[in-house]
Amino acid sequence: MKFCSECASPVSLSIPAGDNRPRYVCTNASCAAIHYQNPKMVLGSIPVWERGGELQVLLCKRAIEPRYGYWTLPAGFMENNETTSQAAIRETQEEAGANIKLGKLFTLLNVAHVHQVHMFYLAELIDLDFAPGEESLEVQLFTEKEIPWDELAFPTIRTTLELFFADRVKIREGGSYGFHTQDINRNMRSDIEPA
Repeated sequence: MKFCSECASPVSLSIPAGDNRPRYVCTNASCAAIHYQNPKMVLGSIPVWERGGELQVLLCKRAIEPRYGYWTLPAGFMENNETTSQAAIRETQEEAGANIKLGKLFTLLNVAHVHQVHMFYLAELIDLDFAPGEESLEVQLFTEKEIPWDELAFPTIRTTLELFFADRVKIREGGSYGFHTQDINRNMRSDIEPA
């Protein structure tokens, strides 16, 4: 950040009185606005289709950078004036054209090195009427064995899918889906997260 969004004066990085972190502060004494920068929320779903005991997960192939051409769960940045569940449903519709019944929150992943928090909800596909949106090249259902594990876009996607299929084993043994929270750090498979 170089300029104040309130008065267009230059900003400097300093610790404001009563704070303990560097913030961008307007250098114009009559403005002196403090510009707080907070993590971005990425919301998505794990859309599944089950028929005859076989479970498939809907993935999207990215049509945008970063990680163009890599596979991801439908997800994206939360907008103002929407809830986390509304954001997950909207992103699933925008990226995969899919109609879903949203379930409970499944993963909350802290990606501190890129100032993001990723949340994925369990979801059931209502029908098989889906198609790529503007940010997707393809949309396809995959069984666990078919998932292109080496072509997944981000560590948060891999982590969420691994936890999902681990919980599926528990469900077969009479358990249920859990709620998972984890920190994703820079040295994992890819340190590039969605923009």
